[in-house]
Amino acid sequence: MRARKAVLPDAPRIHELIAIYSRQDVLLPRSLAEICENIRDFVVVEDKGTVIGCGALHLYGTHLAEIRSITVRPACQGKGAGQKLMKALFAEAERHRVSCVCLFTRIPEFFAGYGFSLAQREALPDKIYKDCRNCPKLYACDEVAMVRGPIPTRAALRSTDHVVPLVKLNA
Repeated sequence: MRARKAVLPDAPRIHELIAIYSRQDVLLPRSLAEICENIRDFVVVEDKGTVIGCGALHLYGTHLAEIRSITVRPACQGKGAGQKLMKALFAEAERHRVSCVCLFTRIPEFFAGYGFSLAQREALPDKIYKDCRNCPKLYACDEVAMVRGPIPTRAALRSTDHVVPLVKLNA
């Protein structure tokens, strides 16, 4: 089993893995086109040549990156693939000298084991502006925000034209 940077031919397998969990309402769905467009963000774990897990590190700037779309094929869970993904994503964040890594999750206990702590969504406006405003669960979010590293004091993607009503995210 090994982790490696994803390449375009991995996109259909990544799409399939994410779809398994998005059908269960665990992950947000990602289209194949979106995965292809963002393939450089992805890391995959393969076992005997088969992609069994994936995860992405989305960069907002040196102040913040987000781990997203992290998943391991159900039959392969508990064998270390998730750990390999996390190590590879942390290495990528380090390579880019990112000071804070965030994620939104429904399984905070898994990520707490990797040094993540709970955070307020409002402290991560880059993430909210980019993704949350288009999410079908915008006003009924059931994910927990978590960070590893100091929460940024500035945001890269602020726009007064597209302000998301943050108070409603906690409803």
